[in-house]
Amino acid sequence: MTNFVIKPAVRTENITYAVRDIVALANEVAKTGKEMLYLNIGDPNLFDWEPPKHLIEETYKAMLKNYNGYAPSSGIKEAVNAIEFEADRKGIKNVQDIFVTTGASEAIDICLTALVNNGENVLTPTPGYPLYTAIQSKLQTMENPYYLDENNGWQPDIEDIKSKINDKTRAIILINPNNPTGSNVLPETLKQIIDLAIEHNLVIFADEIYDKLLMDGKKHTSIASLNSEAPIVTFGGLSKNYMVPGFRIGWGIVSGNHSILKDYIEAINKLLRARLSANHPEQYGIAPSLLGDQSHLEIAKQKLTRRRNLTVEMMNAISGITCVEPEGAFYAFPRLHNVSNDAHFVSELIKETGVVVVPGSGFGQVPGTKHFRIVFLPPENVLEKAYLAIGNFFTKYVEKYEKVGAK
Repeated sequence: MTNFVIKPAVRTENITYAVRDIVALANEVAKTGKEMLYLNIGDPNLFDWEPPKHLIEETYKAMLKNYNGYAPSSGIKEAVNAIEFEADRKGIKNVQDIFVTTGASEAIDICLTALVNNGENVLTPTPGYPLYTAIQSKLQTMENPYYLDENNGWQPDIEDIKSKINDKTRAIILINPNNPTGSNVLPETLKQIIDLAIEHNLVIFADEIYDKLLMDGKKHTSIASLNSEAPIVTFGGLSKNYMVPGFRIGWGIVSGNHSILKDYIEAINKLLRARLSANHPEQYGIAPSLLGDQSHLEIAKQKLTRRRNLTVEMMNAISGITCVEPEGAFYAFPRLHNVSNDAHFVSELIKETGVVVVPGSGFGQVPGTKHFRIVFLPPENVLEKAYLAIGNFFTKYVEKYEKVGAK
């Protein structure tokens, strides 16, 4: 057999996923026997969280009834009806289509694929969830980041968005509540985004996967509820609000003017039909989740608030680190001052302390700033131990690498 190398597709060259990529280093450190404290992946089930029992029971019943074959491409009727009810609860009117997918991630992938051509671009929040940039790399679209304003509670910078729109821009992505910052976008900011989208014929992709996990009594406003004519796709799912990320059940809700959206909806459904269906029995958990007892959410928000408060207090107590208080989800995005390379900082932190976080560069950040992302899902005693380790390490790191220029 001749010696040759199979070359991968060019479209994969720039695909990175920092949340998972950092695990390779963490696994190597764990092999040394060091105690590891994982604050890197937003999976509630790794810690002291569990889904509502009625969600699990209904899914199990579906499996026992042998609903284990293919489902309709857009999802089972019970699930679609429940999502339609949820859309109405969120204030979303003029709904044109609803579809169930393998996690919200697949919905995002399908909707981007159905819209954006090679060389076009989508306005993407920075910091933002790295899935979006990974999909855009796969589609060979042009990067077009817009920045969130750290000095304004990580709200989208409207002037920056305006400056980034060009004749190749097809859509604007909004992650609300945001991953990795935990910010909750104000209604007046949402209205400005809608105005820009209408003016420039853009589709709005609204990722609202954390919409029920708001703290301090804050309310979430679904951007689609503010305008029934604007073309908007709202993404949701069971993963975060209902603590079943492994179920891989999400959905998309398309709303807006039918005449504008009809061809795009058909393109989405072509892709939905081509991939057959989302997980079938798990879809029977959607209706009981959305329509059933929601008491687990109050318990979750109380726990998250305590852990958020501990996170913000201990991060801001470290000289050289500042942290904007998150309002939703379960992430914080502290800023590193006097650090020139966040990826190097995180790798050394993992090797030295066993505390696993994700560098801010994996989510994007305003040029000249350095951050890291914390998942504050673990119990308070774990978080406190991790934060003390970060504080002690930070001082030594700056002394070793930043003051003497050893890096």
